[in-house]
Amino acid sequence: MKKTVITFLSAVLFATGVKAQAPKYSNEFLNIGVGARALGMSNSYVTSVNDVTAGYWNPAGLNGIGNQHQVALMHSEYFAGIAKYDYGAFATRLDSASVLGISLIRFGVDDIPNTTELIDANGNVDYDRITTFSAVDWGFLVSYAKKSKIKGLNLGGSVKIIRRKVGDFAGAWGFGLDAGAQYDHNKWKFAAMARDVTSTFNAWSYNLSDETKAVFLQTGNEIPENGVEITLPKLILGASRKFDLSKKISLLAEVNLDNTFDGKRNVLVKTNVISMDPHIGIEAGYMDMIFLRGGIGNFQSYTDADGKKVRTLQPNIGVGVRIKSIYIDYALTDIGDQSVALYSNVFSIKIDINKKKPKS
Repeated sequence: MKKTVITFLSAVLFATGVKAQAPKYSNEFLNIGVGARALGMSNSYVTSVNDVTAGYWNPAGLNGIGNQHQVALMHSEYFAGIAKYDYGAFATRLDSASVLGISLIRFGVDDIPNTTELIDANGNVDYDRITTFSAVDWGFLVSYAKKSKIKGLNLGGSVKIIRRKVGDFAGAWGFGLDAGAQYDHNKWKFAAMARDVTSTFNAWSYNLSDETKAVFLQTGNEIPENGVEITLPKLILGASRKFDLSKKISLLAEVNLDNTFDGKRNVLVKTNVISMDPHIGIEAGYMDMIFLRGGIGNFQSYTDADGKKVRTLQPNIGVGVRIKSIYIDYALTDIGDQSVALYSNVFSIKIDINKKKPKS
């Protein structure tokens, strides 16, 4: 009976211990993406982003904000509503050449049963001993963008603080830096975004009771030890162009290339030195009020159980509407392999706020 007492808790704690040795999948909650506009374009957004969500996608894009202030909110649920993802951001223009932004991200699974103490000291099953806990990841970003002296070039950076918590059993504090640039040349836009440019470090600590440790040992699980989890740098390159098809209809197309340097990944282009993951997004606009979006990404190549080579990709779609200073967006997207995660409905809202002029 004791061998069945293996819960989500042990899986989470074991995973965090492994990540220190396999950092390529560290802090994955920060790779999901924010804003339904970007998600509908398959995260192809580092070049064209020009609003408050740039604090996440590419801080250089904050300089695209036309109003004095801008706020954004987003909510989505994944894995049939088990995991909830929430995002909020605020940006304010400091002067004609610089913008400051803050962003907050929460990704969590709540009400997880903890059955590690299901069996009492006498070997009896006692369901009253079952408690619940939450596994929550927090990301807090402070971003700054400034126009450079080079015409068309904007630069930006973000400082991010990470807090990860698994009930009262485990927790981590992390710190990292992002840096980005956008360059406008004629009708083209180019961008580079370096995430975790100095590597991001999460310091994990564990607080397990003696009884919980005993259950781990009896069920063949390792007792996790305090340690450091590292997120290695990623470089995202992008290019985009907006076409005016008529006075009322426009078409924006963007391509991004995610470059990682931590060994082979299951992406379209992979070597021992670098792996490259392309994704493409488009947005059709009508009178700058109604938008239709689509994109493809997450190209995968693997061998199935029958030894057959399988290639897959992930399509995303979305729509948006602008009503004066309010933007409402929707996307149908997934955070991974379609066979694992269910497609999710993502809603976000963005509001422009002008600073009121003093009365004369």
